Amino acid sequence: MPPGTPDPEPRRGRPRSAAAERAILDAVIALLEAGEPLAGLSIERIARTAGVGKATIYRRWSDKEELFVDVVRDMEPDDPPVSGTEGLADLRVMLESLRTRGLAQRSSALLHNIFAQMKSHPKLWNEYHGTVIAPRRLAMVEAVRRAVAAGELRDDLDVELIDDLFVGPMLVRTVHRPDAPLPDDLADRIITALLQGLAPAARV
Repeated sequence: MPPGTPDPEPRRGRPRSAAAERAILDAVIALLEAGEPLAGLSIERIARTAGVGKATIYRRWSDKEELFVDVVRDMEPDDPPVSGTEGLADLRVMLESLRTRGLAQRSSALLHNIFAQMKSHPKLWNEYHGTVIAPRRLAMVEAVRRAVAAGELRDDLDVELIDDLFVGPMLVRTVHRPDAPLPDDLADRIITALLQGLAPAARV
């Protein structure tokens, strides 16, 4: 700054504290691990456990449901980076992410219990669906569109149907069949089976 220039006016409000956010998320996890149900947790209890004031929580989350969604996201594997320009390659990355989330839920009794409770709380489940599941599905549909545009997939089928055909088998394995194997090559096997088709090879 040129000499004599007055210092800029300080920013109003307190900066977001990564340490405070971490303490709040950890407090919710600790309470859930201790057996507290989602419905029984209050902002007051969470604040007291985290060693912060209620205002600190409300500066970051508008309500309890929004906070819980971030807690679940924090416990899940991170969303994988995708190119945003590839079709089948990006789709494979996202299918693999579904597989690893399924493994994470199977290996964590707490995460499994949280999802079971979320589904019995419509507001919380709708918040999770709108901010987590819907964006992931949109990203997969966009990858299907790129694959169609690149000539990797048929262009005479509805992209939503194509997406369901890819995602469906992975969801069956991870959600509806918790005892089904989730091998490392499952995403590749799903993609290969769909690309080759299910009809038997023509006999010569």
